[in-house]
Amino acid sequence: MLRTDDILSTVRMLREEQLDVRTVTMGMNLQECASSDPDQLCQKIRAKILAKAGRLVAVCEEVSRKYGIPIVNKRIAVSPVTWLLEGHSDESFLRVAKQLDESAREVGVDLLGGFTALVHKGMTAGERAYFRMLPQVLANTERVCASVNAASTRTGINVDAVLLAAAAVKQAAELTAAQDGFGAAKLVIFANIPGDNPFMAGGFHGPGEPDPVINIGVSGPGVIKRRLQQMIADRPDADLGQIAQQIKETAFRVTRVGELIGREVAAKLAVEFGIVDLSLAPTPRVGDSVGEILQTMGLQHIGSPGTTLAVALLTDAVKKGGAFASSSVGGLSGAFIPVAEDAALAAAVAAGTLSIEKLEAITAICSVGLDMVPVPGDTSVATLAGLIGDELAIGVMNNKTTAARLIPVPGKQAGEVVNWGGLFGSSPILPVRNLTANESPVTRGGRVPAPIQSLRN
Repeated sequence: MLRTDDILSTVRMLREEQLDVRTVTMGMNLQECASSDPDQLCQKIRAKILAKAGRLVAVCEEVSRKYGIPIVNKRIAVSPVTWLLEGHSDESFLRVAKQLDESAREVGVDLLGGFTALVHKGMTAGERAYFRMLPQVLANTERVCASVNAASTRTGINVDAVLLAAAAVKQAAELTAAQDGFGAAKLVIFANIPGDNPFMAGGFHGPGEPDPVINIGVSGPGVIKRRLQQMIADRPDADLGQIAQQIKETAFRVTRVGELIGREVAAKLAVEFGIVDLSLAPTPRVGDSVGEILQTMGLQHIGSPGTTLAVALLTDAVKKGGAFASSSVGGLSGAFIPVAEDAALAAAVAAGTLSIEKLEAITAICSVGLDMVPVPGDTSVATLAGLIGDELAIGVMNNKTTAARLIPVPGKQAGEVVNWGGLFGSSPILPVRNLTANESPVTRGGRVPAPIQSLRN
């Protein structure tokens, strides 16, 4: 049971430090919309989204005004579209995607996730059709986000799906060359995808979830940074244990605020409350950066020796603070390192201290993985598949969620700067080194078996 007086005290304290709720995401199951008639299917999808999410934005704004805490994004996550479209023609995938896009626009949300395929062990005919149409979907919709779960610790890695996903990344980028390959920025390939993640582009409404449900993404890297700065100013000799304790206490307070707001939004909409995802999700705004937290901890150059240790401390402290604050913590809940969305990380790429190899090492610790990483436009499908496969292997072997959101920027090379604007940010393009044409074990296809630890239970 939450003590409202304590939480309101925390709200007042954090309001001055620019705390925000990064996203309120309504999850909903669209299986009841199933129909063999594409027109009827689209009509049912629109009717359900408008009925369930029609008041979402207005309620979020009302609650935001009440507590003085901005709710930056309002989003929808739906059950995987492949569940609805098995047996349909390829063209139906694009029709449904456009209907989802239009329905998201009608209710006023900024993004809609759930154009998803769960193919970690194998694929159906409908899921193969999904991959054929995925580049067109990403290129011809504005708000629709896609995700693919191509691996899990219990099943191993479906390398055939990795290859198809890599080809979709490449083609989506080429189809949106005028926007510097932005179509690929709306696609994430996962290992161990969570079904209650409110953040995009990887959010979807997973099996076993209530229908509908409100999930909250509370971020706050700027809050943690300012708390650490204040603490270190007061105690310049603070050690890493004391720094971890400060992060944990701040994460505790931020989580309590998120749960208060999430439960109130859910109650006003008369739907269930799901989880708080306390992920340190940065924005391109200076001061709202995971990289700046690492620098405050004493890391002079992001990517230099000690970076992985610092990320480990940060991620662990955030998870412990959130878990102690609420029994409803879920999603990813950790530290994101989306390169283009974090000004300090992008600056480290420009300075040459942060490489794609170091990013991959950090992902053994942090949430998600190679996130919002622009690579040269001539990067081959085989190379993209190799990068994705390496990232998924980290997740499978460590029994954690990892993912890859790579953007091969058409016509641009390593060192050139790409700017997508807004939340998606800007970054120099990272070089992909040690290439040997298209030679890679990934190109053999097949499935990498599950690791032995998955057999313990």
